[in-house]
Amino acid sequence: MTVQEWIPVSTSPKGKLALAAVLIFGSRPFDDVTVSELAAAADVTTGALYHHFHSKLGLYVFVRRDVERRLLDRMEGAAAGSNSNPLNAALSVGFDFAIRLSFVRLLSEPPPRDENDPLVELLNTLSEPARAPIGQMLASTWRSALTWVADGGSEESAREALLAISVEPAAT
Repeated sequence: MTVQEWIPVSTSPKGKLALAAVLIFGSRPFDDVTVSELAAAADVTTGALYHHFHSKLGLYVFVRRDVERRLLDRMEGAAAGSNSNPLNAALSVGFDFAIRLSFVRLLSEPPPRDENDPLVELLNTLSEPARAPIGQMLASTWRSALTWVADGGSEESAREALLAISVEPAAT
């Protein structure tokens, strides 16, 4: 069995940078984090960051994709296991995942670089037959709930507000 390239060994410089970045970007906005801070937290040089990720944005995209994939896996599983309201199940499980693992800031921001937004795509799928731009609207609301918590708001209030959203099938 071979290890895929994107899974860094946690004791390697690349792995240490990825672990430090998840913690730092999970709690602070991208623009508030410096390359020096990331390198220091990982106990590596800034040169190691540039060697492995080319830039702060490259490291951010790397860890965000990993965290986002784990988020989407949980949301898809919750939706598949729900008989009553798959959309609310996915939103709730995703919210709890982000809070529990301290990914609040990282997941409250939309993807960088005009990339496709996999959260929007999942929410569009779960909202069918409702029409676009429902996935974009739901993703923005979900991210706003995380931002509320990151800014000191109550987790419970944010969860309640998030779950108060209902999506009705589109009129034909």
